[in-house]
Amino acid sequence: MDKKKSFWIYAGLFYCSFIWGSTFIVTKYGLNYVSSSAMVSIRFFISAAALLPWVAGKKNIFTNLKEPLILSIFLSSLYLSQTLGLVYTTASNSGFITGLFIIFIPVFNFFINRKKPKKIEAISSLIAISGLWLLTDGVKEINYGDVLTLVAAMSYSLHILYSDKFIKSGYDILNLSFHQFWMVGVISAVAVILSGESFYVSTPAGWMIIIFLALFPTLSAFFIQMTAQKYADPFKVGIIFTLEPVFSAIFAWTVGGEKIILLKAIGGFLIFFSMIAVEVDEIVFRRNKS
Repeated sequence: MDKKKSFWIYAGLFYCSFIWGSTFIVTKYGLNYVSSSAMVSIRFFISAAALLPWVAGKKNIFTNLKEPLILSIFLSSLYLSQTLGLVYTTASNSGFITGLFIIFIPVFNFFINRKKPKKIEAISSLIAISGLWLLTDGVKEINYGDVLTLVAAMSYSLHILYSDKFIKSGYDILNLSFHQFWMVGVISAVAVILSGESFYVSTPAGWMIIIFLALFPTLSAFFIQMTAQKYADPFKVGIIFTLEPVFSAIFAWTVGGEKIILLKAIGGFLIFFSMIAVEVDEIVFRRNKS
């Protein structure tokens, strides 16, 4: 992979972490206006509708639906459990627990692809988790919402790994995005109906939040993630995504007007360092090989 392509891939993944880092507080606020399952369903239907003009003219668009169905199950599990979890837990706890997906990637990768984790991956995971703990003050008073968010973390890692597998096998990224988006919308709609909740969004502010979540952290970020995964290693993608709570903290320190706390700043640095460590190890490996 040439340097120019590598730059744009990592820039795209940084954007994903940045935009996702802005959503914990936004989502928690939006839950004042709409139920958690309905928020996920409407959000993903809007994302699918936005992609429809680009896929409508394609031939055989509804063939090979097995791959997007698998991804939609993981993605539904991620967002339904994380969004419902935010009803019961804090945004900081949610951010930390979701960030634990990084420890599940090497574990699930071994079972799915029989790929043993490298020593640097294990070390970087521990550094990233330590950074996440400092950044978010760890998990306080574990509750039902925290357990739900742990399900989200496991689903997140599985989504990254299976996205990597399907994309590198040649599945069209546009079709994969479109199908998994509308499928998540359907699965979440079923959850709304079974739970007896309503699709009602009580205010225009609620609709603005859902539209923002649909177009930016869903449509643009997931499309960029899957495009990047065509070339990037899934663990490296995961390490970059641990910057999500770092960006969340930066939003709190700037837009939110919160004071910068030294331990949290150190936590953010450790996450960044874990990402650099993986990259440096790969550069050294290439030089030794050549």
